Amino acid sequence: MSHDQSINILKKSMNIQFQSPAVYWTEALPVGNGRLGAMIFGGVEKERIALNEDTLWSGYPTDWNNPEAREVLPKVRQLIAEQRYEEADRFCKFMMGPFTQSYLPFGDLHILMEHGQVCGRGYERKLDLSTGIVTVTYDIGDVSYTREVFASHPDQVIVVRLTASKEGLLSFRAKLDSPLRSSSKPDADHYTLSGIAPEYVAPNYYNVKNPVHYGDQQAPKSLKFYGRLSAVHEGGNMKVEADGLSIVGATSATLYFSAATSFDPLIGASSTNRVPEQVTEEAIQAILGKKYSDIRKHHVDDHSRLFHRVDLHLGESSAPQDLPTDQRIAEYGSRDPGLVELLFHYGRYLMIASSRPGTQPANLQGIWNEDTRAPWSSNYTLNINAEMNYWPAETCNMAELHEPLIDFIGRLAVNGRKTAEVNYGARGWVAHHNSDVWAQTAPVGDYGHGDPVWAFWPLGGVWLTQHLWEHYAFSGNEAFLRDTAYPIMKQAALFCLDWLTPNEDGYWITSPSTSPEHKFMIGDQRYAVGAAATMDLALIGELFSNCITSAETLQVDEEFANTLLETKQKLLPMQIGKKGQLQEWSEDFEDEDVHHRHVSHLVGVYPGRLLTEHLAPDLFHAARRSLEIRGDGGTGWSLGWKIGLWARFKNGNRAERLLSNLLTLVKGDEPLNAHRGGVYANLFDAHPPFQIDGNFAATAGIAEMLLQSHQGFLELLPALPDAWKDGYVRGLRGRGGYEVDLEWKNGLLSKAVITSSIAQTCEVSAKHQIKITKADQEVEWSYTENGRIGFPVESGGRYVITTINH
Repeated sequence: MSHDQSINILKKSMNIQFQSPAVYWTEALPVGNGRLGAMIFGGVEKERIALNEDTLWSGYPTDWNNPEAREVLPKVRQLIAEQRYEEADRFCKFMMGPFTQSYLPFGDLHILMEHGQVCGRGYERKLDLSTGIVTVTYDIGDVSYTREVFASHPDQVIVVRLTASKEGLLSFRAKLDSPLRSSSKPDADHYTLSGIAPEYVAPNYYNVKNPVHYGDQQAPKSLKFYGRLSAVHEGGNMKVEADGLSIVGATSATLYFSAATSFDPLIGASSTNRVPEQVTEEAIQAILGKKYSDIRKHHVDDHSRLFHRVDLHLGESSAPQDLPTDQRIAEYGSRDPGLVELLFHYGRYLMIASSRPGTQPANLQGIWNEDTRAPWSSNYTLNINAEMNYWPAETCNMAELHEPLIDFIGRLAVNGRKTAEVNYGARGWVAHHNSDVWAQTAPVGDYGHGDPVWAFWPLGGVWLTQHLWEHYAFSGNEAFLRDTAYPIMKQAALFCLDWLTPNEDGYWITSPSTSPEHKFMIGDQRYAVGAAATMDLALIGELFSNCITSAETLQVDEEFANTLLETKQKLLPMQIGKKGQLQEWSEDFEDEDVHHRHVSHLVGVYPGRLLTEHLAPDLFHAARRSLEIRGDGGTGWSLGWKIGLWARFKNGNRAERLLSNLLTLVKGDEPLNAHRGGVYANLFDAHPPFQIDGNFAATAGIAEMLLQSHQGFLELLPALPDAWKDGYVRGLRGRGGYEVDLEWKNGLLSKAVITSSIAQTCEVSAKHQIKITKADQEVEWSYTENGRIGFPVESGGRYVITTINH
């Protein structure tokens, strides 16, 4: 298949499309440039574009640490050792701090068209993932109206282009409003909105008398925000008045929207040096002198540079090309390979739109949120969801989009030093279950109102360090390892050394310890807090391994590395329970919910690499048994995690079954149901409600089904399901600096192209006899002792593997 044919297939399947405007927010279409986000509803007479800016959060930096935690810690440990779990749960509440703050909506851009709401045939609303442009088209009489909306990263504005097919028939009014305290007004040729964020917003699940609290209006501690709307038009007249920006009798018009807050990323706080009015004015003035065609081209070029790095084809689509996406989900699901491709590419699109170098990391909803009290505060949930957001960053060839999370980990490491010292008297740094734009590191729960099962978990920072290691593992960039990754990992390991405590048998354990959000049962009683949950042991073991390897690579800290090795060898061993499962807790307790959405104890299988069939076969198979017991249900993000796990277990058909479960339609008004995940009409992941992590996990899981590299060698098509009989993928990345293209026929590998950025020996697991060539010259290769094929590669070298016979 030619490259041109490949791109044609890509374009044909890259639209999320509808034949009517959105009713619910989860039917609207998202655009974003990493900092600014918008959801386009596509109304005929009344267009609503919901707006977000990634630094607009409630609150301000404060002291969230709790000295009482250090005093209570020995008592909690004693209670756990005595198996007095109810009392341990109660005392653990005294170790908490405040809730995090909330990610906020900026407001809405409303466009009121003067042609009424009745349109003729031809309505279409679509998002083209390959260009990052939402298009709305419809006819009124013999006039065709078109809107194009995109968020330009090069120009840092949201662009709305409106056109009429006949001269002088475009008339509308545009205005801004916000649910936050704000005011709008004309400013010369601009329409502006300014306001302040609340100083406190309670989580949506916390029922309090005053959940949204504003401070002193004259001297607020919270963030200021500012939005600016301007326009250029062809024909007609424009006025900017108190009720909005009006254009009458035009043929085309382009709206430009810019937004900013007083948040200064250099200090992680509001700053008088950061003037949002000035930021927005500079952005608007810079773009007004440019042609729309140039602005659009620069946006598409920038977006395409990232989006077209990866291409995927899983077979010919069985759905009509013009079928609305919600119908396609409902009628076809994963039986349509084109819809699976669309889901895969959507995850990459959402990362491009919500995470760019210099922005805040993607939060629980990426950058899109319409609620003042968003689900779970739309914050950074560090016990799975924030990590899950970035699982596809490296494998799917978007390494630079990993940087916002890496930068955020650096901020957490700074704040977490104080939390480790004050709360626990420990060295290093710590982060817990939740965080926010202020990089909160203390356990949440409003000083005792939260349940420890979700509020108390001091391993958030430890898990995040996996992302530092992975960023290095995929690139081999020793400067990054030396200057950024290893220093932060080392400090996290120091905290672990101080947090670990010996049990009566001399093993190192964590105490208190929770398996996030899942309680254990003794009789008919449920408890949160115990000792040495398996997730703790896996994360600490992997961090220690990464630090040891880093120290060896950098030739530093030999004594420290030896300490880590000795401690790792004395960690309490993981256990296999009476059902043949990997135990979730150090004792073989019963599950509160045998089908619980969290599979925290399997983190060492995926996304980790501590438990593999080669390194720990018994535990690996016990982990598989645990996943079988959990079942194939769960919330949207839980289904996404299970896809990756079944890929690691080399069961492509089971992974595809989870994709089928995920590709089920959830209606926009459907209430939360902890055991029914799926996707909304716009393919947003449904917990429900919306959480973006499931989109990212699905994309990463599909990549994991096609390529794995976590064991130090490349596994090609390790979990290919029967449903994907013929296909190809191009542009995936493997650890060690590899980029990999794959083609397969009748379920078997036919060709692979491996490009290396590092001179090294490449090892490939091959099931059949193969030939390896470089520049049409056959390459010498040999079997390793593990039955894999190894061959030398050069930096920048391109190597072609073809299957000789099956």
